[in-house]
Order: sequence, then structure tokens, then C-alpha cells
Amino acid sequence: MTDVYDQKNEDVNNAIRTNETMNINDATDVNSDIDTERRGKELVEVEWQRSEDGSYSPSSYINRDLSLLQFHLRVLAQAASPHHPLLERLFFLMIFSSNIDEFFEIRVAGIMQKFSMGDVSTSAHGMRPSELLNEISTITHDAIDEQYRILNEDILPALALEDIRYLKRDELNAEQSAWMKRYFIEQVSPVLTPISIDPAHPFPRLVNKSLNFIATLEGKDAFGRDINLAIVPAPRSLPRVIRLPDELTGGKEHHVMLSAIIHEHIGDLFPGMSVTGCHQFRLTRNADLDLADDVEDIAKALEGELENRRFGDKVRLEVTTDCPVHISDYLLNEFELHDNQLYRVNGPVNLTRLLFDFNIPALRYQPFTHVVPKEFRREMDKLDKATSMFAAMRKSDVLVHHPFHAFSPIINLLWQAASDPKVLAIKQTLYRSGTNSEIVKALAAAARNGKEVTAVIELRARFDEASNIAVANYLQEAGAIVVYGIVGYKTHAKLMLIVRREDDRIRRYVHLGTGNYHAANAKVYTDYGLFSADPDISEDIHKIFQELTGMGKPANLKKLLHAPFTLHEKLMSFIDDEIAHAQAGKRAHIIIKANALTERRLMGKLYDASQAGVKIELILRSMCCLRPQVKGLSENITVRSVIGRFLEHTRIYYFYNNGEERLYCGSADWMDRNLFHRVEVAFPIENKKLFKQVYEDGLLNYLQDNTQAWELNGNGVWRQIQPAAGETPHTAQAYLLKTINSVEEPTTYTQ
Repeated sequence: MTDVYDQKNEDVNNAIRTNETMNINDATDVNSDIDTERRGKELVEVEWQRSEDGSYSPSSYINRDLSLLQFHLRVLAQAASPHHPLLERLFFLMIFSSNIDEFFEIRVAGIMQKFSMGDVSTSAHGMRPSELLNEISTITHDAIDEQYRILNEDILPALALEDIRYLKRDELNAEQSAWMKRYFIEQVSPVLTPISIDPAHPFPRLVNKSLNFIATLEGKDAFGRDINLAIVPAPRSLPRVIRLPDELTGGKEHHVMLSAIIHEHIGDLFPGMSVTGCHQFRLTRNADLDLADDVEDIAKALEGELENRRFGDKVRLEVTTDCPVHISDYLLNEFELHDNQLYRVNGPVNLTRLLFDFNIPALRYQPFTHVVPKEFRREMDKLDKATSMFAAMRKSDVLVHHPFHAFSPIINLLWQAASDPKVLAIKQTLYRSGTNSEIVKALAAAARNGKEVTAVIELRARFDEASNIAVANYLQEAGAIVVYGIVGYKTHAKLMLIVRREDDRIRRYVHLGTGNYHAANAKVYTDYGLFSADPDISEDIHKIFQELTGMGKPANLKKLLHAPFTLHEKLMSFIDDEIAHAQAGKRAHIIIKANALTERRLMGKLYDASQAGVKIELILRSMCCLRPQVKGLSENITVRSVIGRFLEHTRIYYFYNNGEERLYCGSADWMDRNLFHRVEVAFPIENKKLFKQVYEDGLLNYLQDNTQAWELNGNGVWRQIQPAAGETPHTAQAYLLKTINSVEEPTTYTQ
């Protein structure tokens, strides 16, 4: 990732794949729909209707896919800002590329499947698949043009001023050209497989998102055949960016692309023939997995599906701008794609592979220390360090706010449990963790030490399926009990339960979170985690683990809200309570912070609440299908999105409740999939000090942000908020970096 996070180069791909975003001030717009010149609420005229059963018309909602695409545009806007550290701007371009790749692999592929079954609207917004595909094509073509404009006109020239250059073939001097020739012969050519296109060699089946070259040829091959075309796949095992040796650059950061090396020497692959043209291209395929609910073994079924992901249906073709029309037409015909599925790019066809591990702190974010809460540090300073985590949790609940707080307390809790003779059992959910995770190593050590270890691993976490299968096998070999949750429901809850014998009684310790048990993500995702020994919460989690291992009916929980059973119902009832308070002339207020809002019944209930006079403030990172600030419909609802240095990932639900305030953190977004098709948990923040901390830092702080926040209007247009005249700029994430580091002693510790 970056020097700021002290990540190794291998973590970069994980950071890109999981769509992490960094920081920005004063983001620049990327299309005419994002207007940063205006700020503030505006009531929008939108035609909407409400039927007798209380439901709202399709025009009352914003299309989910277009809303997600607008989020990607807000990410792209970060790369355009000159106020952003230069290498972080380059990283934003890579994030945007990764986001768009997944958007096509999953969302566009799904719309194309619906279109193939009939061009009929079946969604809340009322658009037909063909209309949606056309709108997406228009927006993405413009956005990708803007992406490469930013690269070529802004970032690359600025990098060149810092002596960081991606050299083109015609920019190399004689010595550098000779070195590149040797590199091709020694490192590249041995792993290339040129494939001629002829009756004996049909067009090859190309892997999803792989870099390939199409070469036009003249002459005869070794068997005397006339060959006109050939395909050369670029080896995925080779780096896409190669640094030139210091002796050839004076120690400067000068690089060449693998594509340039292959292009320059592709003629060597066809001796006796002439290469008349060479053009890189990239094919995107449907990468969603189709796993039936009635499979006998999820792990075995997934292993088969993962291979299919590499060769799913075609959805997009990328070529460079200089690719001749007859070549792009040939490829479109071969892949059975249409003109609007062709994307011409002015540069490398895959920017996600552009970043090199530059060690230039001045062009990165200023580093910071991930601190440890003082409750844990106090116990660490005492004699019994081996059980310090348990001692701290017995005294009071402890809240961590990542990435400002370190992830190490979670790891230390597990390692202490693994070696503590008083610990009898450990149970944990794992959605994304990574094969080299300290979490996984600690669980394996606990199992080897004779603890009863149960791991509920969600094998279907998108793009982490193979990693999670490896984790499951590793833990099983260590002696842990591994289960895969419930067929048909992803286990997305973030839960840890430790059972300990103390003075002839059993005491349970728990951790609940809004984010995954993933140490690298915890350095760049904002998430809350609660450490507690509360008996009621511990009992609730015990019951949930019994559900997940296949025992009995849905649990009757005391404190936790639990999807797919009670969470949606409770949220609806909490909104109803606010409606009743407003109708009684009392103060009524709702604040929700989440990644997305797409569930139709909750949106309808929020519309009802707005019309009743409830003040509603929504802080949503990505998708929002609700239309705020529409006359008569949602005048009391505001929606904002904060795009910053860290990926906003906390989920917080606040209801004023006539002064008896309710505040929950949880793993669930307000989406159909989270509320009805996943196992999720929301947990109350009952400690007054921690309540104040979450309310002020996690909600009010973000509502005051006037530098990294964007506001949505009823037409689906996002505008960046700017400080008003005389107003002090406020950046929510920068505020947390400053305040938490000043309150907590900046000390970390690890096992």
C-alpha cells in the first residue's frame, strides 16, 4: 500500500481489490453532474406518488447501480485534486480502475443477464435493463476518458517533475534499450506463448482481465502457412512495471511497462515473418459466482466455481486509442460484444497494476501511530501481562475506533486466550482475514493447546473465496472445528467469544465489530470494535454461535439485534417510535451512518418519518437509493457521503427516542442482502462514556465535515460541500487523527 501504513508491496493488490480509498481535500469534479460551486440544501421537484397500501412509486427512488457508479465518480474526483499527495492521487486512479472492474464483473454482468431474459423492469426504480445499460455506458465512457486525462495531463507530468517516470519505448537511450532487450530475452520471452489464429488454432479462451496483444503479420510460418493474426497473452506472473537499474538512470525512479517491452520485441516471437501491427487489449468477464443452495459441500462446490469465474460471459473490451477500427471490430465480433461495450483508453489498459513501491514519504500521507486505549495499557503495565486483556474487560467495556486505534488488542486478546490455561473455548466468525493473519495463527495455536476452537468461516466472501478455503483447511489441520455458516445466508457478523473458568465459575468475554478481522484493513478502514464481559451480550453471542453451528430455533436475544430475524423489524419499529414522537409534537431525530441504503421498506419508512416531521441525517459512503430534499416527500432528510484518507466503514444507528436515546453499532448496511440474506449483528452502546464517544466522534463529527463531504439532492446529483465564507474548515478524519492521538499515549504493542 503506502509508506504511511508500513505495508509491504504484496498488500497493494489486496488494498486495491478491496477498494480502499485514501484522503482528499477540495476534490475536483469529474463530470457535469457533480457541481462543487454550490452548497446547501435544496428542495427538488420530483414527481412521486404514494399508493393506498403506503408504498411509493418507482420515481421515488434512485437506481442502485447508477448510485454506485456515482460513488466511483466521487473516488475518481479525488485523483484530480492538486491538494492531494501526488502518489496518493495515483493510488486513487488505481482504486477507481479496480472499482470499475468489479462494477462490470458483478453489476453490469447481472444487468446483462436480466436483459437476456427479457427487457422488462423488475426493480424499484422502474428502469428497463436496456435503459440502464445505455446510461451506464454513457457515464463510464466519459469517466474513463477523464481518468486517462488526469493520468496523462496531471499526474504523469507531476511525477516527472519528481524524477518519477514511466518511460515509453522511444524515450529510452541506447544503453536502456539494450538492457530492455536483455530483459526480454532472459525474463519475458521464456514465459510467452504466441498463438497463431488459423483453423488449427482457434481464438484462445482468454482469462478475465488478462493483458493480451493482438499482432497482425505478413509472411509464412515454419510450416509454410500464411499467418495473418496472432494473440500473445502477457504472463500474469510477471510484474507490469519494471524499474530500470540505478546505473542506467542515475538512481532515479525510472520504469518501463511490461506492455512496452513486449510490444518493442514482439517481432522476435515470429522469426521469418513481419509484424505489421501490435495492439494491447483486455477483456472483462462476469465474475459473480452462481452457487446453488442445495449443494452438499460448499467448499467443494466453490472450488469448482472459482475456475468458472476466470472464463465467465464477456461484458467489456478495452483497447488503446491507436488500435485500428478493423482490429477492434474483429475483437468485438469474436467476443460477441457491441460497440458501446468497447472502451478506448489513452494509456495502459489496466491502471490497477501501475503503482510501484515508491519510498518517497514527501509524496505520501503523513504517517501516524495507531494507538492502544489506555484501559488496555494500564493493565499491561501491571505484573500479570498474560491475562491483562481479561482484567481490563472485567472492569468495563472498551471501545476501539480503527484505524486511529490499533488492531493489536484484538490479536493480543486471542493470543492471551490461546495460552491461558483457564480459557476453555474460543468461537469466532471470519469473513475476510487473510491466510497469513495473526488472528488465524492464534486460533490455530489455541486449538493445538487443547482449547475448543470453533471458526465460522464465510467461504463466499466475494474475491476472498480461495483465501478463506485455505484458512479453513489450515484451522482444521490444527484441530479447530470449522463450519461454513448457513446455506443461503452469508455470515457477515463480526463476533468473538472466549469462555474462561474463573474461581469455579464460567465467565465469557466478547468482541463485536463493524469491520472484518483483518489487520491490514484495520489500518485504512474506519470501524468500531467493542470489548465486553457483559453477561447478557455474552449469552446472546453464545446463542448466535449455536445457530451458526446448526442447533435449534432462532435465538431469543436480550440485547443484540440479529439479521435475518429481528434487525429489520426493530429498525422499522424504532423509526415508528420517532414518527409517534414527532406527531405528538416532541423532538424526533434519526442519524444513520452506513455504507449503503437500498432496502425499499426502510426507505419508505424514512419517507413517512420525514413527512411526520422527524429530522433525519444520513451519512452514507456509497449507494443511496433514497431521494432527499424532495418537496412533500423527504424535506426533512439530508444525505451526505464522506470520501477521505480512510475508507468509511462504520455502521451506526442513532434514534433520539424522546430522550431515551438508542445507539447501535453493527455489521449491517441498510440493504436487502444484509437484512434478509446475511447473518448480521447490531450491538447497543450502553456505557455513557462510550455512547458519547460514538455519538460525537462517529456521527456529529462527520455531520460537521465541510471539506471531504458530498451532499446528495433529490435528482441524484452529488455536490461537494465547501466551507462557507468565514467558516472554519473541518475534516472529520483529520479531527479524529488529532484528537485520539492527543488523548491516548501513542504506544502500540503486539504479541
